[in-house]
Amino acid sequence: MESQIEKVNHILEALPYITKFNGKTIVIKYGGAAMIKEELKASFAQDIVLLKYLGIHPVVVHGGGPEINSLLKALNIQSEFIRGNRVTTQETMDVVEMVLTGRVNKQIVSLINGKGGKAVGISGKDGKLALAEKLPMIVDGVELDLGFVGKVTQVDTSLIENLRKENFIPVISPIAYSAEGHSMNINADTMAGAIAGALNAEKLILLTDTEGILVNGKLVTGLNKKRVQDYIDSGDITGGMIPKVECCLDAINNGVRRTHIIDGRVAHSVLMEIFTDTGVGSLIE
Repeated sequence: MESQIEKVNHILEALPYITKFNGKTIVIKYGGAAMIKEELKASFAQDIVLLKYLGIHPVVVHGGGPEINSLLKALNIQSEFIRGNRVTTQETMDVVEMVLTGRVNKQIVSLINGKGGKAVGISGKDGKLALAEKLPMIVDGVELDLGFVGKVTQVDTSLIENLRKENFIPVISPIAYSAEGHSMNINADTMAGAIAGALNAEKLILLTDTEGILVNGKLVTGLNKKRVQDYIDSGDITGGMIPKVECCLDAINNGVRRTHIIDGRVAHSVLMEIFTDTGVGSLIE
């Protein structure tokens, strides 16, 4: 009986959050270990389906770097990275788009649908969802050409909103189009942040392979722009975490209420972050 009461208490803990977020949009960037380990893939899909049944509108934006690396290697196509960005030639872009939109995207759609959801897979090119221009890169005063790597300049949310009205769950691959009609490779965190801002989402959640933002080995949360900048200036936030927190700050500046960087290696981390008092990652607002 005590275990049953404990389960009920957990449900009651979630009640205020279910009420608060009912009818709201939450954008979730899906990547890392959560896309690789079977038990984590299953728990993520369950989380997304449950959110939808609770009256919340999840929008999933995904990455797929390891799958791209595998196919490029199989095709004997060299891949170079500059400051975390994959130099994307036309040949590489063809592989990136094929893997992200043609394979990974549909795998995620099948996963969510298999757990009882109604997911639809699209890319940023569909319905002119995301327009992008070339991402400028200057290293040591020299401008480098990253090829078809882009930064999002405009988001049209019409397609997402129409899917939401019909109770579909959008699953979006981070491919945009340029004014010239070229496919553009977009960082998945950046794509998720741009879409969240355009939707005025309640939350942006980035799944990572760390506990969240760590300072001196300890998880920190309840951050604002000033504290984040202080941690960057002091060297406490470094490397790949910098673009993630900058993505969160950009999303907040564009109307997102709260952003979260959470540990995707923990089963049901999305639900725990949204529906529990403590959460499982770092909050930036």
